[in-house]
Amino acid sequence: MTITCFIRYRIDPFQREAFKTYAENWGRIIPRCGGQLVGYFLPHEGTNDVAWGLISFDSLAAYEAYRARLKSDPEGRENFRLAQAQRFILSEERTFTELV
Repeated sequence: MTITCFIRYRIDPFQREAFKTYAENWGRIIPRCGGQLVGYFLPHEGTNDVAWGLISFDSLAAYEAYRARLKSDPEGRENFRLAQAQRFILSEERTFTELV
């Protein structure tokens, strides 16, 4: 069973480029740590403070293993630190979905 972690971010719309860099960094980090990156999405028109990230895994166990690898990945830790220091993510929600 494939599951997808659907992450909804509320971002600072004045720091859109900072979030874009953060998302681009995950493009290298996530696959290396075992996630299947579907993509990151920035607002284009309409609401300007909501972005999304979608990452798929073969199972919840695979997700847990990914999280452990992510915590020990130097570039992953640096990307989290960047987001905390620059504060361009105001909140985030995670929902796990399965393909029907």
